Amino acid sequence: MKKRIWLSVLAAAVVIAGGISWLASRHYVVPIMMYHHVNNVDPKRQDTVSPERFEWHMAYLKKHHFRVLSLSTLVQIIKQGKPLPRKSVVITFDDGYADNYQYAFPILKKYGFPAAIFVITDVISAGEFLTTAQMKEMLAQGIEIGSHTRRHAYLPGILGKTLLEEIQGSKDRLEQELGVAITNFAYPNGGFNEDAKRIVQQAGYESACTTNRGYDRFNRDVYELKRVRFSDQDDRVDYLWMKLSGYYNLFRKAKSPY
Repeated sequence: MKKRIWLSVLAAAVVIAGGISWLASRHYVVPIMMYHHVNNVDPKRQDTVSPERFEWHMAYLKKHHFRVLSLSTLVQIIKQGKPLPRKSVVITFDDGYADNYQYAFPILKKYGFPAAIFVITDVISAGEFLTTAQMKEMLAQGIEIGSHTRRHAYLPGILGKTLLEEIQGSKDRLEQELGVAITNFAYPNGGFNEDAKRIVQQAGYESACTTNRGYDRFNRDVYELKRVRFSDQDDRVDYLWMKLSGYYNLFRKAKSPY
C-alpha cells in the first residue's frame, strides 16, 4: 500500500513538473535589450548608460554564458517556429547616436557580441549622430543597421504618403548609402498601428521592434517585438537577472500600441 501511495505521489510530481516545464517553454521570450545613448555626459537620464555600466552589462552576459544573437537570427528562429534558445539575448540601440560608435562599439568588439542599431536617416552625419563611414565600419564587424524612420516620427499620428515616406523612404536611403539590404525596423517611441505595421511589411522589412507597447507578450509576431529598456540605473545583479530571465514580458503591464 505504501509503495503504491509513494508511486502515485511520484507520478503526480512528474505530471506537475512537466506542466510547469510546458508552461515555461510557452512563456519564455528571448530578451531584446534596448539602449539609446552610451556616454558619461548625463548617465542618470533614462535613455543613457555610461560606458562603464554598459561594459558591466556585457561582462554579465559573458560571465553567465548568455548566447548573444543577432536580431536577424532571432527573427528567423521565430518565423521558422523553432524552439527559442534559453539564456539568449539580442542587443539593440535606438536613434543612431555617434556615442554608440565611440563607446559601445569597442566594447561589443571586445566581447564578440553582435547588435542592431536603428538609425534616423534624416540626421545621418549631423551633429551627435552616426556617419555613413562609421556605419559601414560597424557593418563589417557584425553590427546590423536598421531603420528608425526618416525624422523619428510618431507613426500613429501620420497618414498616407507621409507615413509611407517615413517607413519606405528611410529604408531606401540606408540601402543606397550602405549598399546592403535593410531588413529590420523600429517604431519611434514604440508607437504603431495596423497601417504602420502593414506598410512596414509591404516595404520588405523582416521585423519591427517596439518598446513595451502592444499586446503580444510573447513576441510571436515579428512585426511587434517587445524590448526591455536598459540604462545606467540597472546597476544591480538582481535587476539584470530579472530583465534577462526571459519571463520579464509576462509580468509587465500591457500598454496600448498607440
